Amino acid sequence: MTAEPAARPVRVLLADDQSMVREALATLLGLEDDIEVVAQVSRGDEVVAAAREHAPDVALLDIEMPGLTGIEAAAALRGALPRVKVVIVTTFGRPGYLRRAMESGADAFLVKDAPAAQLAAAVRQVLQGRRVIDPGLAAAALAEGADPLTARERDVLNAAADGSVNAEIARRLLLSEGTVRNYLSTAIQKTGARNRAEAVRIAREKGWL
Repeated sequence: MTAEPAARPVRVLLADDQSMVREALATLLGLEDDIEVVAQVSRGDEVVAAAREHAPDVALLDIEMPGLTGIEAAAALRGALPRVKVVIVTTFGRPGYLRRAMESGADAFLVKDAPAAQLAAAVRQVLQGRRVIDPGLAAAALAEGADPLTARERDVLNAAADGSVNAEIARRLLLSEGTVRNYLSTAIQKTGARNRAEAVRIAREKGWL
C-alpha cells in the first residue's frame, strides 16, 4: 500500500520592522510542523516584491512599518497577489486599526501578545477561508463606532502632524489653503478636540490615522 505524500507546509512571509520581534515570531512559527517561514522583510514597501519572489500562502504584517504601513501593504498585496492571505499582527490594539485592516482586505487581525498557538491557528484558519479577529478588539470596535473622518480629512491631519502650517499642507496635498483650513476644522470637530494637535493625537489613539 503506497503511503500518501506529506502535505506541503504553509509558506509564511513575515513583515515587521523590529528585528527581535520578527525573529521571535519566525522561531515560534518554525516550531510548528506544518508551517514554514520562507521570507522576512522589515519594510512595508518590500512586502509585494518578497511575496512575488517567495510565493507565500500567508503574509503576517505588522501595522507600524516604514515605507508602507501594514494596512497599506495589505491593500497592495491584495491588489498584486490576491491569493495570498493576510494576517495583521500589532502591538496597538486600536479599534480603528481593525476596521481599516478589514477594509484593506486583511483576513485576520491579532495583537502580538496573543499566545503563539493562537497565531499558528490563525494562519491555518485563513487558508480555510475563515476570518479571524481578536475578540477583545472586535468588541471594542463595535463599541467605538465607525471612523468619522473622511479620507481627505485623514490626509490633512496626517500632513499637519509634523506641525506644518496650512500653506505647507496645501502645497503638499495640492489643495487651497482655504480647503485645508476647512478640512482641519471639520476633523477637529469630529474628534472633539480643541486644536489640530489634539485632533491628531485622538485620531491616532483611536487608530483612525
